[in-house]
Amino acid sequence: MTNNELSTLGQAARKASFALMSLCRPQKDALLTSIINGIGAAEAEILAANGQDLADARDAGLDDAMLDRLLLTPQRLAAICADIQTVIGLADPVGEDIDSKLLDNGMRLSRRRIPLGVVGVIYEARPNVTIDIAVLALKTGNAAILRGGKETRRSNLALVAVIHRALAEHGLPEAAIGLIDNPDRALVTQLLKLDRYVDMIIPRGGAGLHQLCKEQATIPVITGGIGICHLYVDASADLDKALAVIENAKVQRPTVCNALDTLLVNAEMADALLPALQARLAPQQVTLLGCERSRAVIEVAPAGDGDYDREWLSLTLGIKVVDDVEQAIDHIRAHSSDHSESILTADMAVAHYFAASINSAAVYINASTRFTDGSQFGLGAEVAVSTQKLHARGPMGLEALTTYKWLGVGDYTVRQ
Repeated sequence: MTNNELSTLGQAARKASFALMSLCRPQKDALLTSIINGIGAAEAEILAANGQDLADARDAGLDDAMLDRLLLTPQRLAAICADIQTVIGLADPVGEDIDSKLLDNGMRLSRRRIPLGVVGVIYEARPNVTIDIAVLALKTGNAAILRGGKETRRSNLALVAVIHRALAEHGLPEAAIGLIDNPDRALVTQLLKLDRYVDMIIPRGGAGLHQLCKEQATIPVITGGIGICHLYVDASADLDKALAVIENAKVQRPTVCNALDTLLVNAEMADALLPALQARLAPQQVTLLGCERSRAVIEVAPAGDGDYDREWLSLTLGIKVVDDVEQAIDHIRAHSSDHSESILTADMAVAHYFAASINSAAVYINASTRFTDGSQFGLGAEVAVSTQKLHARGPMGLEALTTYKWLGVGDYTVRQ
């Protein structure tokens, strides 16, 4: 794909977005139902394409975390379809009046939700993201230009083919969901400057990709998705219940952004918690790295410089013993990526102080960090997890893909 071809793709997406703007909710939901049916009909084709991607990825030496993100199975496709069904059941925010007031001059003034227009999303080895983005975009009347990683090229082509068949079935332009299938990295930079046609860029990848987008884009960028997640165990926490939450946060799916990276343990809990945790996680093949105070209690490898600033995406867990909630908060402020943090405690005063003191996108009291997810939040799916403070924070669902316009209704009203 050349620069001219990318411009043509952007122009077509912009034109398609105008066709999507006028769709009503029943039309959108029927389109999404066709995508569900299409995934079922093309399951063998999709899994075969994904199998080829996986084989190439293994030959290229990709690590287990990347292979897990790349993998599609019948169960994962069923989960994707279940998420689409959830989106179908959600209210369409487009056309909703956020607020309304009658001015002294007799004009009725409101803010009405409208689609963003065209969304560009750059992501890596997660083919499920292709469906998530397309579904959320179409439900909100947005067009999207997708640029997945080269590792998922065949999978993405198979999935987008399903989407294009559904669009054609409903008389809508295929350009509503465009795919850049050329792995040339230069096209990413070109997409970042396609401000004539693209209204927002959402990167889903590592820190390098996010930095590139912030530096190169002439389009607003939503950053996030990098999770250096913390869990603090307070002195009053229930030991057995705490062990179960820590295990879930670390082990249930360690290769995703909401998995636990650093465990902060109140010094009063260290002697009881750490040996029990080590025994519980050893069969799960979790590697523990600890500060000097934790290593005085259990035998683990030392945490090196920078280890508390790492998103592990693997079965590795950093441990740090702290004196109190204040030290835990200070550590989180120094090392967090503002994604997800949690406290385990029986003292609700401490819990609420922790929650008020942490500014991450998601903060939990007595719960696993693994809940920071569009599906778990009832959004059906997510286009990204935003860790910035403007426009959207946390899992981005339907409302995050809308903006608003001011609508004034008068009676031939003139300004005096």
